[in-house]
Amino acid sequence: MTFSLDFALAAPEVILAAAALILLVWGAFQPRAGAIFTLAAIGALVAAGVAAATGPLGRGFAGGLIADQASVFAKVAIYAASAICIPLGQRWFERRGVHNFEFPVLILLAALGMGMMVSAGDLISLYVGVELHSLALYVLAAMHRDNARASEAGLKYFVLGALSSGLLLYGASLIYGFAGSTVFSDIAVAVQSGAGTGVLFGLVFLLCGLGFKVSAAPFHMWTPDVYEGAPTPVVAFFASAPKLAAMVLFARALAEGFPGAIAQWQQVLVALALMSVAVGAFAGLAQRNLKRLWAYSSIANVGYALLGLASGTGEGVQAMLMFMILYMIDVTGFFACLAALSRQGRDMETIDDMAGLFRERPGIALAMSAFALSALGLPPFSGFWAKYYVFKAAINGGLGLAAVIGLVGSVVAAFYYLRLLKVMWFDDTAGATDKPPVEAKAIAISLALFSFPLVMGALVVLDPLAKTAAAALGLG
Repeated sequence: MTFSLDFALAAPEVILAAAALILLVWGAFQPRAGAIFTLAAIGALVAAGVAAATGPLGRGFAGGLIADQASVFAKVAIYAASAICIPLGQRWFERRGVHNFEFPVLILLAALGMGMMVSAGDLISLYVGVELHSLALYVLAAMHRDNARASEAGLKYFVLGALSSGLLLYGASLIYGFAGSTVFSDIAVAVQSGAGTGVLFGLVFLLCGLGFKVSAAPFHMWTPDVYEGAPTPVVAFFASAPKLAAMVLFARALAEGFPGAIAQWQQVLVALALMSVAVGAFAGLAQRNLKRLWAYSSIANVGYALLGLASGTGEGVQAMLMFMILYMIDVTGFFACLAALSRQGRDMETIDDMAGLFRERPGIALAMSAFALSALGLPPFSGFWAKYYVFKAAINGGLGLAAVIGLVGSVVAAFYYLRLLKVMWFDDTAGATDKPPVEAKAIAISLALFSFPLVMGALVVLDPLAKTAAAALGLG
């Protein structure tokens, strides 16, 4: 393997790293470059996506970086979600008198880390990717420095993130010590006839660290507080691309590193999945703040994705990928709706704030209704198809009882989605809302149209792409 081929395999990461450094220097001299700065960051993400989609496939850097159909699928989705969040966040900050040129740079650095995560071929690149994207997210959470809640969110995220990083690193060190290698393919050879006790301990710690990154219960404690305190566009980013990256990393680490220990890690994933569904469904019932509510919704939805992955089959990996793509679109659109809504300059973040919204802002109310119905899993919205893939894979993988429990959790969670619809459509209005910003409204309505009806056509394209991506991981 030559350095030139290694470099070609890492082209998306090279583009993002170079763009982040250039924009950082540019911003130091022209901190109010505005739209040009935003367009440059979006252009870098588009270029990285094109490089990922058209570049060569293979393994580089002694197996530390993998470019395959799974990484291509994930990177294109991650870069697209990141590109959408840049104008959404940049304009949100500017309207509040905050001119942070670092915002697009941090998005690029987070996207760089996520790209490394989905291409990780060993434990070292896994850890570097996780930490690179996490450090950027810690700063993004506290980006609104004059807001005490944002500062608190950033601090909580950092402290608990450090704990999860310790778990991740300890697990990786145990796996290396007992398997004798950090490369996933070599670890797979070492555990092909079953994982020993030492490797299993390391794997459990590794899964706990990754469980924090996807907000899986019982490692979800940071999620409601950080979602509530962080700026709304930042939460839209938190809830979308990083979750997909972490789930693909989950799948790659397990499928390529521990295919001989499916019976062991399947039990852990099923436990994480069912706990996440239960916590997300029941704890969400008591929430009045929509950002906290959607935090618990995201915990439950991660549980569904883990349930698909827990089936231990290629169909399960495909279901997880389909679920995460469709969920990512819905959650980004929902937070775009929240970013578009304010009353007398105050953000509208509670269920009570949405009273009578349909009479005030029918377009945004319809979009928010579509996202709520999709999260509920009502056919024919995209959320129904996402859950259909997951439950079908779980049943076919011998996890019928777990699928039934997941379905019960989905029914329980329906209460808080329907409560939001009732408040928006039938309650008396709480007062006139401010004119919504163009970019947030456009993003919200566009993504709502994807939720239905465009999803019906998109499934024809996404299904074979997800199947090909899942096959690249080699599970089942």
